[in-house]
Amino acid sequence: MSSAAIECLMSFHLGAGDRDIGLFGRVAPILVAALWAGAALWPARANTPALTSLPLEQILALMEHRDEIQREGLKHYKAVRQYKVEYRGLANLDAAMEVEVDFDATSGKSFRILSQSGSKILGEKVLKRAMDSEKEASEYSGGTAMTPANYRFQLLGSESLDGRPAYILSVEPLKASKFLYRGKVWVDATDFAVVKAEATPAKNPSFLISRTVIRYTNAKAGDFWLPQQSRSETKVRIGGTAVLTIDYGTYQILDKAHIR
Repeated sequence: MSSAAIECLMSFHLGAGDRDIGLFGRVAPILVAALWAGAALWPARANTPALTSLPLEQILALMEHRDEIQREGLKHYKAVRQYKVEYRGLANLDAAMEVEVDFDATSGKSFRILSQSGSKILGEKVLKRAMDSEKEASEYSGGTAMTPANYRFQLLGSESLDGRPAYILSVEPLKASKFLYRGKVWVDATDFAVVKAEATPAKNPSFLISRTVIRYTNAKAGDFWLPQQSRSETKVRIGGTAVLTIDYGTYQILDKAHIR
């Protein structure tokens, strides 16, 4: 998640499709704002066996350790993603893009749009802005990491996710930042990767937004945990709901360092 979005869903003077959308053109960028809060949280595979109970401090230390291993080991990947945004309210608008993403540990992320459809203003103001926000968050990784430097944690319990035990932690940001969020995360009890999150942004990106709820999942791709799907649902004060979803596709991991 990385972050910046809904400044477009609001000045709707709808006459002929996108042409007459005034305020809407300023509201769309805010839709993305909360989505990238966890963009730098992709811990890697651990060799530690699953434990039924660990103290919070040890869980956090193992999360940081595996995050460091993943940063060192993940050198390059490619994937084709599906971006989609829907607005229902003062008008009904949709947009979608198929995007190739290329990550390199040295140069960062690059995006190439393969196809797009639907509302041009949503495509420009929401979907393209989502890519820009992710790139920005990845360059600000220290400020987005799920560590005690950025969050206050509480251990709530544990449960099974897809047959794997996971710790449930509450997370409270230590500062109001567009890259952080508050809510709950699920941490794999074997790999100590964040595998699921349900949260709201630490900082409301606009007074035009009444509430944004973010849900995302990570999945294992080889030795690494990478984003699988994200969904951000935003309630707009003047009316309507905007939903941004990203399916991250299948990863092609290249030139990865050996993980110890």
